[in-house]
Amino acid sequence: MGKRFFDLLFSLAGLIILLPFLLIFPVTPLLFCKGGPFYSQLRVGRYGKTFRLLKFRTMRPGSDLQGQLTVGGKDPRITSTGYFLRKYKLDELPQLINIIKGDMSLVGPRPEVPAYVALYTPEQRKVLSVRPGLTDYASLCYINENELLGKAADPEKTYIEEIMPHKLLMNMQYIDNQGMVKDFQILWQTIGNIISASRT
Repeated sequence: MGKRFFDLLFSLAGLIILLPFLLIFPVTPLLFCKGGPFYSQLRVGRYGKTFRLLKFRTMRPGSDLQGQLTVGGKDPRITSTGYFLRKYKLDELPQLINIIKGDMSLVGPRPEVPAYVALYTPEQRKVLSVRPGLTDYASLCYINENELLGKAADPEKTYIEEIMPHKLLMNMQYIDNQGMVKDFQILWQTIGNIISASRT
């Protein structure tokens, strides 16, 4: 039983368990918002193949034209429902569908947009040798990335020159030492962070 088996098992179980809750409470307002409840964005996956990453909509339509990065804790582009979904990482749950389709895995380097992947060095492109993930060490390390960028004089420059290289380094280290035990540790830490967020 390999990684793909566990990806399918837990993704299907997650959709079955969470779907009623999601439809009844946090997603219901999105059904009536402009643009619909889902948002898809082009990301780069395994071997450089692009795919449409799914999320619940947390920003007003057209917000991505104002920049790819979310800056600060109170980005004005984010809706009130979007703040709730982002706080508890519920906006990421549609990516369980990406996992079932084979675009992603539960654990692996978070998929980046093509514009930033184009800046990777040949060594950094190693992260494209595996399926991107729903969570990874970089996500845990930079759980407050929006706030860090909000404090930067030039958020995009800070992301490209400081944050992105550090994330890629962590991802390459993960690839060199990946395994099911490590994946479960990352998943457990991710769940722990979500639970901690619910207490604040």
